[in-house]
Amino acid sequence: MPTISVIIPTYNRLTRLKQVLSAFAAQEYPLDQFEVIVVSDGSTDGTHDYLRALKPPFQFSLIIQENQGPAAARNRGVAAAQADLILFNDDDVVPTPQMMREHASAHAASAGPVAVMGPMLTPEGFNMLPWVRWEQAMLVKQYQDMRAGKWPPTARQFYTGNTSLGRQFIIAAGGFDVTFRRAEDVELAYRLAEQGVGFCFNPAAIGYHYAERSFRSWLETPYLYGRNEVIFARDKQQRWLLPQIFEEFHYRHPLVRFLVKMCLDRKRLSNSALTWLRMLAQQSDRVGAERLVEITHSGMFNLRYYQGVADELGGRQQFLGEV
Repeated sequence: MPTISVIIPTYNRLTRLKQVLSAFAAQEYPLDQFEVIVVSDGSTDGTHDYLRALKPPFQFSLIIQENQGPAAARNRGVAAAQADLILFNDDDVVPTPQMMREHASAHAASAGPVAVMGPMLTPEGFNMLPWVRWEQAMLVKQYQDMRAGKWPPTARQFYTGNTSLGRQFIIAAGGFDVTFRRAEDVELAYRLAEQGVGFCFNPAAIGYHYAERSFRSWLETPYLYGRNEVIFARDKQQRWLLPQIFEEFHYRHPLVRFLVKMCLDRKRLSNSALTWLRMLAQQSDRVGAERLVEITHSGMFNLRYYQGVADELGGRQQFLGEV
């Protein structure tokens, strides 16, 4: 009987998935004490044939479903898991040999129910596109702040690329909400927190994040996050969340606040600002002006995020009336 069930949802990332599975075969945690469950969310790139023929040194299962999103895939994995402890790992996060051992140790040291979050660090020598590099840098900053004790880990840092917790708590919370394609992990974490599950950051439980996404996908993400956070507050009884969002807006750089206030609900102006910022980001990247790359991507990300918030609130006036 395994003590840890590793759940990996995947969609058309066979090359990277091979690297992930090879890294689990090299874990310092005993290979006969964990299982790996890969849930293919409608992959069409040869993933199924490869995994059906795979004979890894650990217990392994393949589940195939039609494309329904990562929330549904993780729920399928949890339902099939044999162990009491679930480790969620993304198909582009390659674990270090110590990662599973560090997750297990953190749970053993905890006095109560806890979700353990490990960092998803940037692989050395991996060339990321500028917008992905910015996103990864923001993640690393969060890790540095938590490690330095500037603020404690919370449900808002519950990213299922490298996270573990007791299966019983996932089931008691009702699992992931399959209606969400973005921020579904954070939404579950809010419900876990209501059950009394704590959150722990273990900087030694390292996975390396080989992140790749198109600019269009990257730009759509903050918009969906913005809309979803309003939905979480309004429809999921997370009443504290909207005041937090409005308070955080005042901590943003003055230029970001000006950009958002100028462009919200003004589609032509917003598109022009995004086009100009992207052009400036591209030129900055070419000449190695990394600080300007960071500023321009931060502007684009925040503009799309707050447009999502405003749209779900009902428009520009509703947002500005709150902030």
